[in-house]
Amino acid sequence: MTDHLYERHLKSEVEEALESARIVNLIGPRQTGKTTLVRDMLGSGHFVSFDDENVLAAIEADPQGQIQSLVLAANGEPIIIDEVQRSKRIALTIKRIVDSNRRMGQFVLTGSSNVFVSAEIMDSLAGRVQTLKMLPLSSAEIDEAGPCLLLDWAKESGEISALPRCRATSRAEIIDRVIRGGYPEIRPLSERSRQRRYREYIDTVVDRDVADVMKIRRTDSMRRLIDQLAVRTGNELNMTDLGDKVGLTRQAVGEYLDILERLSLVARLPAWTSGEAGRDIRQPKCHLIDTGIAAALRGLTVGDFTLGRDQTPLGSLFETYVYGELLKCIPLQRNEWRLFHWRDRRGNEVDIVAENGNLVVGFEMKASMTVSAGDFKNFDAFKNGPAAKWNFLGLVIYMGDQVLVFGDRLFAMPASIFSSFQQTKDETSPA
Repeated sequence: MTDHLYERHLKSEVEEALESARIVNLIGPRQTGKTTLVRDMLGSGHFVSFDDENVLAAIEADPQGQIQSLVLAANGEPIIIDEVQRSKRIALTIKRIVDSNRRMGQFVLTGSSNVFVSAEIMDSLAGRVQTLKMLPLSSAEIDEAGPCLLLDWAKESGEISALPRCRATSRAEIIDRVIRGGYPEIRPLSERSRQRRYREYIDTVVDRDVADVMKIRRTDSMRRLIDQLAVRTGNELNMTDLGDKVGLTRQAVGEYLDILERLSLVARLPAWTSGEAGRDIRQPKCHLIDTGIAAALRGLTVGDFTLGRDQTPLGSLFETYVYGELLKCIPLQRNEWRLFHWRDRRGNEVDIVAENGNLVVGFEMKASMTVSAGDFKNFDAFKNGPAAKWNFLGLVIYMGDQVLVFGDRLFAMPASIFSSFQQTKDETSPA
C-alpha cells in the first residue's frame, strides 16, 4: 500500500464551477477521491458527512433548521456535504437557501449519485447547480501526465506531427494497468488483497449505495447481475438473456441497470446512427466503468494473459479500458464530444464512435503488439456506408509503441497515447 496522492485533472472544472454556480455537485463512485479533492482544493469551509448517522438523523428530522445552522457556522465559507445522497430531504432545502442568496460556491456536495434527480428540482435549479462526475483514475493521472487531448487533436489537427511522443510502455505494463483498475487506494495493493478489496467494494455498493437510490428486495440478484456485467463488459446488452441468468424479469434488469448507471458503476454506450441507416443494430453496449473491478469479479490476473494462455478475455477488458480513458478525458476537451458504438447486420462494427459536429472518430481496439491493414476494414464499411456524409478519422488502439499511418486519416496508436500529453499548467489537485 502507498500513501501517494494522485493529481486529479478535474480540479480545473471544479474551480470553474465554484465561480459560476451556487451549488457544485460532485458525483461519482465511492472511494475515487471526491472528498479529498474538494477538501484539498478549498482548504477551508464547513465540512459535514452524512456517513455520520447522528448528523444524518438530525438532517432528516429538521433539514431546514439544520442547514440554516450550518450556514451560520460556515460564516460565508462553502458548506461541504459528503455522502449527500444518503439524505432524502436535503435537495429541496438547499434549493430554498440558494434561491434567496445569489453568492457563488455556497454548497459543495459529494456523493455516489445525484440528489437533484427529479425534473421539478432540476428545472428550478437551472443556472444554480453545476454537476460534475469524478471517475476512477485515468492513465494520465496515474502517470502524472497532462490530460489526454486526443479528441481535440482529431478535431483541430489530425496530423501525426501534432501528436505528443508516446511513452514507451510494454504489453505487460498495459495489462497490469488494466487489471489494477483506477481506484486510488485499491490499485497499489498486492494481487490477492486487491481482488478481495474490489469484491468487498461491490458488496458495499450493493448493501449501502444501492439502498440510497432505491429499495430493492433482492440484493443477491443485484450482485449476480454485476457479476454477469463483468463477464459481458464491452458487449451489447441482451436484457432477456441477462434476466434469465440472474433470475430477474427484463423490466427488473432495466431498473437495476438504471441504478448501477446512476452510481457510475456501469455505463451504457448507445448505438450510433446517421439517421438514414435503417439496418443498423440499435442495442447499446454496456461497460463496467473500471476494469479492475471487472477483472477481480472474473478472477482474472496478469498471469492469465502470459504466453500460451487464452487471450480471449483480454479483448473485452482492453476495449473497456479504452472506453474508460475516453470517458474520463471528454470533460477536459475544448470541444464537446459524445460516444457511441456501431454495428450493422452484416457484422461490421466499430467499437467506439466519438462524434463532434460533422466529425466522427472511430476507435477499434486490438489487444496485441502488432497491427495490420486488416484491422482497419470495419472503418471502410462505416465511412463508406452510414458515415459517408461525415468527416471521418479512424484509430486502432493497440499495445505496441509506435504511431503508424495506414492511409488517409487512418492511424494505429499505442495505448500509451492516453498518458503522453504534457501538463501545460498547474490545474490538478491530489486525491
